[in-house]
Amino acid sequence: MMVKLKGMTWSHPRGYDPMAACSKLWLEKTGVEIAWEKRSLQDFETFPVEELAAAYDLIVIDHPHVGQITRENCLLPLDDAEHANELAAIAAGTVGRSYPSYRQGRQWALPIDAATQVQAYRPDRLGGPVTDLAEIVGLAVKGRAILPMRSPHVLMTFFTLAAHLGTPCGIEGPEFIAGADGEVVLDWMARIVGGMDIRCYDMDPIAVFDLMGEIDSPYDVTPFIYGYVSYSFAGFRPARIAFADMPVIDGRAPNGSALGGTGIAVSAATRAPEEAKAFARWIAGGPVQAGAYAVSNGQPGHADAWISDAVNAPALDFYRNTRATLEGSYVRPRHDGYMAFQSEASEMITHGLRTAERHTVLLDKLNRRFAQSFEG
Repeated sequence: MMVKLKGMTWSHPRGYDPMAACSKLWLEKTGVEIAWEKRSLQDFETFPVEELAAAYDLIVIDHPHVGQITRENCLLPLDDAEHANELAAIAAGTVGRSYPSYRQGRQWALPIDAATQVQAYRPDRLGGPVTDLAEIVGLAVKGRAILPMRSPHVLMTFFTLAAHLGTPCGIEGPEFIAGADGEVVLDWMARIVGGMDIRCYDMDPIAVFDLMGEIDSPYDVTPFIYGYVSYSFAGFRPARIAFADMPVIDGRAPNGSALGGTGIAVSAATRAPEEAKAFARWIAGGPVQAGAYAVSNGQPGHADAWISDAVNAPALDFYRNTRATLEGSYVRPRHDGYMAFQSEASEMITHGLRTAERHTVLLDKLNRRFAQSFEG
């Protein structure tokens, strides 16, 4: 009898197309059918994995859910001893800290998509990427720079700047960030967004890219945005977008960017656990990542794809030009209780920036809420 599985991913060509294409190959290879459904980016970033695990066999997740997943026991661990060599090869090929970001005691997902906040710009307007963040401030005042500030991306930029400045936000509590360090971060955020269109607070990365991809877009560059390789392809949007390492402060290395990306996980409720786990290992492996996954609008998480000439060529060298930022990325908190903090902290920072709230007041709120997130 044919095994039929259901999967859930996110609604964008980068999220859906490679899963559908690779599943078609998997059906031909194994006879196992996987039907994929999709949800919005906002749902992907916030929807409880436990509810998805009750309805789907395979789930594409992001790593901040790991703490909650561990408590709920809604996923199957993927670090089976009998597949140690296959898993070691996937781990060895991870880009940045993507593979360990899904580990908390056990390995709860395998990375299939690597991303972090990088720079995106219009190569037909700028001679190259902007290397100094101070230049971005000037472009923002002229109406030529934009930043996605919709929750949770406002918090992701806070994370990125804090880590880049050498004062990364706390991971294990109780303090989120020291007051003086947080004030420097908020000063930079206020400078960057102060001259921007107020609509940036309602934009996620997809909204920014769709706007930048219009021929007559007012925007030439965005400094901190999760890379979306699709927008670098010819014909994906009217205008192509190029990607580069994040702009830096005072000549620093492009380190500290808040890690994103996705991993594939297996529901604890699946009736076909071995078949589901086998697919997860296969699609996360180097040959598929650098082959079928990459050519189907995917953004691979395996280094075999990131160093491939064939993968880089149609993407304006997306992978080579952002690799340093990915390798120096920051892994945000992942404890049980973090997801609620992420949502609330994003709203706090948005309110603080829009109302010119005193930085000390906002930081006190953030530190208190972060400490509470560990109280269960």
